[in-house]
Amino acid sequence: MPRLPDNQPLRSVNGEPLSALTHINALDTSEKEAIYRALIPQRLLRLLAMPPEGDSPERIKIIAPEGMSLARIEVRAKPADSRTVFFLDVAETHYHQMELSFCIINDPFAQRFAVDVDELGNDNAFTTLGRNIPEEVRAMHAGLFPNQTSRGLKMFPEFFAQFERFVDSLDMDIILAEPLTYDNAVRYEKYGFDYLNGRRMMLEINREFRPGGMLFNKLDGSSPFRMPGMERTVHGRSWAIHDGILDEPWDDLSVDKILDEPWEDIRIYKTIGVHAGLNTFPDRAYKTMS
Repeated sequence: MPRLPDNQPLRSVNGEPLSALTHINALDTSEKEAIYRALIPQRLLRLLAMPPEGDSPERIKIIAPEGMSLARIEVRAKPADSRTVFFLDVAETHYHQMELSFCIINDPFAQRFAVDVDELGNDNAFTTLGRNIPEEVRAMHAGLFPNQTSRGLKMFPEFFAQFERFVDSLDMDIILAEPLTYDNAVRYEKYGFDYLNGRRMMLEINREFRPGGMLFNKLDGSSPFRMPGMERTVHGRSWAIHDGILDEPWDDLSVDKILDEPWEDIRIYKTIGVHAGLNTFPDRAYKTMS
């Protein structure tokens, strides 16, 4: 049964209980899409002048194959747009838990930064296949975080509140995620997530970015992403980590080897209706670089 106040079990129009993505994906297309469409923030639909009950498949595309435990929602401001305004990827695990794989909410009217391609214009798969340093510098100084191609719309809170109720209505009690960047991890803490893997690493990062720490000492101005003072904000720390500050050999062999590795394999979870109360960067400042 649902754990959140005033939440109800999800049922089909025929009254049949729905407790898995495969159950939803087996419904008629119109019913299935109506359920998934409810996850799109209503404020976003109003911003894009989309009717609450439906829109053309060129602007809202829902991919939820029958027999599969996954779903994808893509929303575009205009049918011909290559980039999405709202992008959601979810999947159900074998343990009846929900994996929040991706959620991106972009401002369609904001300037775009080509950080998702290398300097030759090829897709860089979240910089695993190369970086576009000039664009990254521009994005950083515009206040964006690593891998952000444009400013967001600050709609994640309302999306996540609805998403947690959706997961709860399927009688699932855990949401899983994998933050791709340091700022993602800190942001998810705000929404009540705890760590399956990575809590110790996050605490060590905070310790070593403090004055006198090994990461603090590496903010030596050797690159635009390693300027003194960047340790004070999530924004600055995230760009330094994105630049590989964790990947390099340590001069002080007494420092825990857990930090002598790249940012990867961080896994987090949220128990429905429970806030973990974590804050691995409690003394952060909130102003980004100008």
